[in-house]
Amino acid sequence: QVQLVESGGGSVQPGGSLRLSCTASGLTFNIYAMDWIRQAPGKERQFVGMISWRTGSTSYAGSVKGRFTISRDNANNTVYLQMNSLKPGDTAVYYCRVRPYGSTVAYWGPGAPVTVSS
Repeated sequence: QVQLVESGGGSVQPGGSLRLSCTASGLTFNIYAMDWIRQAPGKERQFVGMISWRTGSTSYAGSVKGRFTISRDNANNTVYLQMNSLKPGDTAVYYCRVRPYGSTVAYWGPGAPVTVSS
């Protein structure tokens, strides 16, 4: 059974930093990519960024580019989201998602809440 566990969420003041982690277990497939998605209160889910598991290349939404960095630990099936210069608009529940090679099925974590407030 595929399981994703996120950690590192919490509250921070504007301008602060947080680092989220997401570890996948129970995998029976090769990972194509892992993504971070967020959902702010009352809003639709928004793509934050992704990392190619094979190459390590990354892609980000324009609203976080230059402030957020995604990295990975292949050996431990873990993806990280380093969030710097946080703004109140970054307040959301952050979800990690794993996408297998050759499949349209994706697996989601339960989400980690992030609150940016003074």
